[in-house]
Formats: sequence, C-alpha cells, structure tokens
Amino acid sequence: MTAPAESLLLPVPDEDGAPFWEYAARGELRIQTCADCGRLRFPPRPCCPHCGSFASEWRLMSGRGRIWSYVRPHPPLLPAYAAHAPYNVILVELVEEPLIRLAGNLVTSADAPLDSVDPARLRIGARVQVVFTETGGMSVPRWVLERP
Repeated sequence: MTAPAESLLLPVPDEDGAPFWEYAARGELRIQTCADCGRLRFPPRPCCPHCGSFASEWRLMSGRGRIWSYVRPHPPLLPAYAAHAPYNVILVELVEEPLIRLAGNLVTSADAPLDSVDPARLRIGARVQVVFTETGGMSVPRWVLERP
C-alpha cells in the first residue's frame, strides 16, 4: 500500500525560493541567476555569492543533467516512506552548470511510484531529464532516464 502524498515530506518555500516552485508548477525548471555577472546559483538566495549583487532573474534550464550521486534508503527513516522502500534518491548535476545539483527521485514517468526504476539501472553519470509531478498540492521535480 502506498502512503498518501500528504504524508510525504514537501518543500517549504521561502521568499527567495518561491519563484522556483512557481515555475515548477508551470512545468519549468528555472534557476536563479545573477542579473549582473550572469552566474547561476542554487539554492536561491538574496545575494550573489560570486559578485555580491542583489539583482537576480530566473533562467530557464534545459531540464537535462547527469546523476552525480544516489542512495537507496532502506529501512526508511520516516514511517510515511516505508511503503516505498527501498526507493532511490538521486543528486543531479545540471548540464548548464555541473556545480548546481538538485535532489530528487529517478522514476519511469512523472507520476510513477518512487520505487519504479530497477535499481540495476542506477548509474553515476546516467543522463536524465526533469519531469514534474503534483504531490500534496505542489509540483515537484523528478527525473527520468534520457534513454530508457
């Protein structure tokens, strides 16, 4: 039996990160960018760590990346995740900026269960593409293999 989405952990947007989630709700992966020096930054913050500017914009990304790392938690730390275990959690480095890494799950499709990918298919360096799914009233990024 699968736990209801409402019992799983959801992001808590703050003022700096709210635009990320607003774009995600539209199915867009956008990353905060310094409007002065042009460097991407994640997580979102008020000031550019590279040049100190407070000017920012949100740049549309391709949604493509590579698995930088992964883990298969089991037994799960939180009871709501027990029905999904073992499942994967991946860190994806974006093709536009490999130093920006986003956490998520590798799934077979946007609305597939967290444990939908055969663990033998998890590989560091595997090419992935972002997809979005609605869970608990939020649109969250997940990842699918570019070539299934």
